[in-house]
Amino acid sequence: MENRTEISILGEFGLIDHLTKNFEIQNVSTVVGVGDDAAVIDHFGKQTIVTTDLLLEGIHFDLMYTPLKHLGYKAVIVNLSDVYAMNATPTQITISIGFSNRFSVEALDEFYEGVYIACEKHGVDLVGGDTSSSDKGFIISVAAIGEVSPDKFVKRSTAQKGDLICVSGDLGGAFLGLTLMEREKKIFLENPKVQPDLENEDYIVGRLLKPEARKDIIEFFAKNDIMPTSMMDISDGLSSEVLHLCKQSNLGCRIYEEKIPIHDLARKAAFKFGLDPTVCALNGGEDYELIFTLKQEDYDKITLNEEIAVVGYMAELEEGTKLLTKGGNTFDITAQGWNAFNK
Repeated sequence: MENRTEISILGEFGLIDHLTKNFEIQNVSTVVGVGDDAAVIDHFGKQTIVTTDLLLEGIHFDLMYTPLKHLGYKAVIVNLSDVYAMNATPTQITISIGFSNRFSVEALDEFYEGVYIACEKHGVDLVGGDTSSSDKGFIISVAAIGEVSPDKFVKRSTAQKGDLICVSGDLGGAFLGLTLMEREKKIFLENPKVQPDLENEDYIVGRLLKPEARKDIIEFFAKNDIMPTSMMDISDGLSSEVLHLCKQSNLGCRIYEEKIPIHDLARKAAFKFGLDPTVCALNGGEDYELIFTLKQEDYDKITLNEEIAVVGYMAELEEGTKLLTKGGNTFDITAQGWNAFNK
């Protein structure tokens, strides 16, 4: 039997001290970090980016198949992804959690270990947060703060007609990981003696449980003097996000099915589950890749980056939002992305 320390032994402030003891300040902009009434941040003439996310057990994650360390990592990453989507650099986070008495200090340590790894990897300081008891389930609220030079942030509403639509990485993998995990959970609930069989699908499971925020793409933009005309991150599927860019920029678009980047392992998994890989990429969520638009004359600057794919272009509003299939058919793009309110 592993040791189990009840949270009540430490008390709220003791718990916060315990959970945050390993965090060291990494950014000059962090003047006062954890341990005071509030954090003090000075971005030295840069503009400040602020974003926040709420993650609820049973809606956004399932602890039956999500290790707490992975959850801590992912809770940070999904927020940093929003900062990168503004073409900014994340510098600080705050994290607040609510938990029931089924959680021990050791369980929360595991969660914070994931938080710590994500912060260290992205050079971010944990500067505050709160803990509370919760009647049921685990509740996580993360706020991320970033900085950007005044003329460098990128919004969703500034794409122009003719701009290329680009995405980073590959799409659909996280949704396929979720499909596999949910199937195994169902089998387990029906027969707890059956051991889960993840069928060597490490790639899609990793895409779900340990996503990455695309710091490398933002660094690539800075190094190569690339300024996207609009950008956001892909948390609800390609179709949903491209419609956001179109709506906010008052434009239409053309997306080419054969250009959508799908990993070979994800494609094979889709076929095995009887799913269409393109539908998974369009409507699955949680990939945390970036979708952005670029002026056509910047095309040469991105050809060297294998992590960036051009999937289409922005069109006149009257031309609608269309997907051109491999077979030569044209369909309207509809937002069937992952929706927390339909769960």
